[in-house]
Amino acid sequence: MPADPPHRAGKPQSSTTSQPPSGSGTSAIEVRRSARRRRTVSAYREGDRTVVLIPARMSKAEEQRWVTVMLDKLAAQESRRVIGDADLAERAERLSLQYLDGRARPASVRWVTNQNTRWGSCTPTEGSIRLSHRLQGMPEYVIDYVLLHELAHLLVPGHGPRFWRLLEAYPRTERARGYLEGVVAADRLPYHPAQDEE
Repeated sequence: MPADPPHRAGKPQSSTTSQPPSGSGTSAIEVRRSARRRRTVSAYREGDRTVVLIPARMSKAEEQRWVTVMLDKLAAQESRRVIGDADLAERAERLSLQYLDGRARPASVRWVTNQNTRWGSCTPTEGSIRLSHRLQGMPEYVIDYVLLHELAHLLVPGHGPRFWRLLEAYPRTERARGYLEGVVAADRLPYHPAQDEE
């Protein structure tokens, strides 16, 4: 089931909005039922909202199952999308405007492959921000958190209370930090190859 852009969605017969499953990274899910839609289910992102388009005749249980399937499908599509350096710079500008009143203005934002022990770095004197290539493929809210973290360093170099107050406005700070901590913990787990049971 492909993700449909908004302009192909058609007019919904009915629409409901609900909170997403915890950990999905989406703030709201809108389910639109359509009598014109017979079998197909599709979904797309509209800002922080996910819109799921389903046939009007579906039961509530089928609706819930398809919402979960489509959230997983969208997340998989997004994790395969690679964001380029120009996209990173645009995201940094948007995040600075949204959460830091536009005060953080980096001179450059780019991916690097030589940061294996940190997710990002910032050189305030040069205005440069570098993100580890290991973030590529992670959820967008995680990349946004790391970008915002480095943008905040353009304003406050250390990790004191003033620095953390700057990040309080970003609603997914704790979730993103938890995600990154989980990745680090998983890397530390011992590797045990699967053994044959013969």
